[in-house]
Amino acid sequence: MFTDSHCHLNFPELRGDLPAIRQAMECAKVTRALCICTTIEEFPEVHSLATQYSNFWSTVGVHPDNEGIYEPTLDDLVQRSKLPKVVAIGETGLDYYDMPGRKGGRTVHHMEWQRERFRTHIRAARQTDLPLIIHTRAASDDTISILKEEGGFASEHGAHRQANPVAKGVFHCFTENMAVAKAALDLDFYISFSGILTFKAAAELREVAAYVPLERCLIETDSPYLAPMPYRGKTNNPSYVPYVALQIAQLKGISVEAVAQATSENFDRLFPRISAV
Repeated sequence: MFTDSHCHLNFPELRGDLPAIRQAMECAKVTRALCICTTIEEFPEVHSLATQYSNFWSTVGVHPDNEGIYEPTLDDLVQRSKLPKVVAIGETGLDYYDMPGRKGGRTVHHMEWQRERFRTHIRAARQTDLPLIIHTRAASDDTISILKEEGGFASEHGAHRQANPVAKGVFHCFTENMAVAKAALDLDFYISFSGILTFKAAAELREVAAYVPLERCLIETDSPYLAPMPYRGKTNNPSYVPYVALQIAQLKGISVEAVAQATSENFDRLFPRISAV
């Protein structure tokens, strides 16, 4: 019924409790989950979850905020994407949040390594015709700009567009404003909402969720983080994703079953390798 389109079940907070989490998912009617890769080093562990369990799938990619790890080449991403049950590239994108505090005083100018990593992921996604899992935080202008430059959208890149598929994917754990949502929708990307949507202070985000067409919505936990109300502050897991669906249902004035069905159908449409298995 429900699909968690983004979770990190290999993270220490969750991997030791997988049998209990899977039982809780079954009780909550959460039938599927996409396990997200954030480094090349962790890919074997993430991928093993997908191959061990019939209702899990995996991605391959390096989170924009990870430093001091193996830097993926285009071939690294392309070759791993060919493995069974790998259905997307990412998560990838840009993260400029609180630059002076988190980045040792470096400015956005110093983050070219993030932008180059993002470009590599976009090229891998186009070469493999797989969707991108986009992470963007305090970097929406550059995220959209690089997607347009590398994604094959603009007419001036027509030759590249013929050579490779146009980039597609989802902006995960969306927390940006309405203008960014509209820009993402204009690129035919999906938008995924997490437990943040249920937080008291997220009124502006709820306006965005009310605006985004249901046929372009996904739901996720981003677990072990961002547990929805009434579990805020606790360790998140995929069994809590129905609370995100319930919030969307209330915003749109429809049943939670309708949200579950639509977002699961959207999941199948965005990740066609899943239905092909």
